[in-house]
Amino acid sequence: MTAHTPSQATPTGTSPSSDPANATTGELITRLSAQVSELVRGEIALAKAELAQKGKRAGIGAGLAGAAGVLALYGVGALITTVIAALALILPVWAAALIVAVVIFIVAGVLGLLGKNQIQRATPPVPEITVESVKRDVATVSERIKR
Repeated sequence: MTAHTPSQATPTGTSPSSDPANATTGELITRLSAQVSELVRGEIALAKAELAQKGKRAGIGAGLAGAAGVLALYGVGALITTVIAALALILPVWAAALIVAVVIFIVAGVLGLLGKNQIQRATPPVPEITVESVKRDVATVSERIKR
C-alpha cells in the first residue's frame, strides 16, 4: 500500500479529500496546478503533432510546385525555340534567333523596371496606416485623460 500525496490522482470516494467540497485550499491549488500542467503539456503535444503534419504537407507541396516551375521553364524554352524555327522559314536562323533574343531582353527589362518600382513603393517596410491609426488612438486617449 502506498502513501497518498496530493499530486497523485485518487478515485472518487477513496478519501475524503477527493471530493472538492471537502478538500482543503492547499489540496485544491495542488490539483489545479497539476491539471493545468497536464493540460498545457497535452496542448503542446497536440500542437507539435499538428505542425509536423502541416510541415510535411507543405514540404511535399513545395516540391511539387518546384517541379511544376521547372517543367514550365522547359515549356517556355520550347515555345521560344518554336518562334525561332518559324522565323527561320523567312529569315536566316541567326537573324531569327537574334530577333527573339532582343524581344526577350526587352520584355525582361520592362518587367525588371516594373518590379523595381513596386519594391520602391513597398519600402520602408513600416505599416504606415497602422502607425497613423495608433497615433490617432494615443492622441484620443491623451485628450480624454486631460478632460
